[in-house]
Amino acid sequence: MELKSKAWIRLHSNDNCIVALRSLSPGESVSDADFTTIVRQLIPAGHKMAIANVAAGASVLKYGWPIGVASQPIAAGEHIHDHNLKCEHTLDYQDLATETPEPLAPIEGRTFEGYVRPNGRVGTRNYIGIISTVNCSASVSRYIANHFTPEILAAYPNVDGVVAFKHESGCGLAYEGIRHRTLSRVLGGIAKHPNIGAYLLIGLGCEQNTLGHLMKTQRLVSLRMPGAAIGTQESETEIPILSMQDVGGTTATVRRGVELVKELLPRVNSFQRTTVPASEIILATKCGGSDGYSGITANPALGIASDKIVACGGTSILSETTELYGAEQLFTKRANNEKVAQDLLAKMEWWMDYTAHYGEEFDNNPSLGNKAGGLTTIIEKSLGAAAKGGSSPLQAVYEYGDRVQTKGMVIMDAPGFDPVCVTGMVASGANVVVFTTGRGSCFGCKPVPSIKVATNSALFERMPDDMDLNMGTVLEGESLQDAGDRLFEAILETASGKKTKSELLGYGDDEFCPWPIGPTL
Repeated sequence: MELKSKAWIRLHSNDNCIVALRSLSPGESVSDADFTTIVRQLIPAGHKMAIANVAAGASVLKYGWPIGVASQPIAAGEHIHDHNLKCEHTLDYQDLATETPEPLAPIEGRTFEGYVRPNGRVGTRNYIGIISTVNCSASVSRYIANHFTPEILAAYPNVDGVVAFKHESGCGLAYEGIRHRTLSRVLGGIAKHPNIGAYLLIGLGCEQNTLGHLMKTQRLVSLRMPGAAIGTQESETEIPILSMQDVGGTTATVRRGVELVKELLPRVNSFQRTTVPASEIILATKCGGSDGYSGITANPALGIASDKIVACGGTSILSETTELYGAEQLFTKRANNEKVAQDLLAKMEWWMDYTAHYGEEFDNNPSLGNKAGGLTTIIEKSLGAAAKGGSSPLQAVYEYGDRVQTKGMVIMDAPGFDPVCVTGMVASGANVVVFTTGRGSCFGCKPVPSIKVATNSALFERMPDDMDLNMGTVLEGESLQDAGDRLFEAILETASGKKTKSELLGYGDDEFCPWPIGPTL
């Protein structure tokens, strides 16, 4: 549908509701080839209006799929929201891997300027990491990182910064339990991330998540020295490790940590950007602060960009398992094989049990901001969020923080909460993040650049310092294809070193949040 100058949109011919693109006033007439409806009450922009009578217990359709059932009769022309729509859904186990699409036509010759590490992985940034194994060493890690001011780092133009990866865990957890294993995966993933040129490990010395355990289980190697050919092994140099109890406490550890980072800086600075194929992009896709436009503009545009990354031979990660509920059939049907589809359903079942254990349910997910923006149920939110996954086959389902090595579109299990979800995708190896928002979520996640994409022009104009791209232009006449192409080009530019708005603002030091799954003891 041509959206320019339209006051509303019907997203599928089977839908019995429309989405207002501007506020609709009582008395206005809304019509198309197969319906005419008089607006009965104010419909805020981004919200839904019935275009046919819906009986109590009957489904409301949006995107051609049920997004819930009417909790009371809804007359044509009435506002549809949480006062008259409730979530009702059962997992779809039908037709698994029966609609697997053909591989996308390859895109040849697209490149970006990246940092090739000696093991062949490619970074888009070049950081030094200060990694805390436990919350007890978080402040020390921050003190060390803070020592390296922009004035000091100006002498090392190829170093993007020194960043402390601090967190609230590392002790009070069962040894080798789910929380311990998850934290170790994430910290190991950060240490081995292609955007980390070198790192320093800092612990207290008596924590459950010991330095030795992390080194052993994650097989950490310290320095990614430049000069080796792609595909060669990293040199087994001594890992810089500091135990506060052994070094002599806070002041001594900070002093020694600063000395070690000073030794690392010239080595990391010696890395240079080189031209690499776009197949080295591992894209993390995220939506946060979603609104009624997210599934119409920014998310489907990101889906187009995601498909282009896949067509280049790269990888696109979709996550937020809690925000795929009600849209899981879109991926199980197009899974590469039945096992992949079953893997996704198993994750959904796990989440249903997990939330039920705490007396909660998936439909608790839409936030007050989501609802103010027009989203009512988790199913509606999920169907809009799923558009980020594009149209290529689902190739694999990964555990939280597991290194993603599959090419194509994959799903990584994670909560929908923005910092926890993105932390997992970054630990899995994502080297670019695209984050869509309709409400104005402000976000960054060092060591990876985050491209912020507005779903509507009003937000883009209201928060120009935070938003990199505006997809509200889709509502003003730009085609989704052109919007997706524009986003794809921005991904390559960002991967090549162009700073995002969140990087310019300094975001990313406080958004490292490993999933605190499991009991705290």
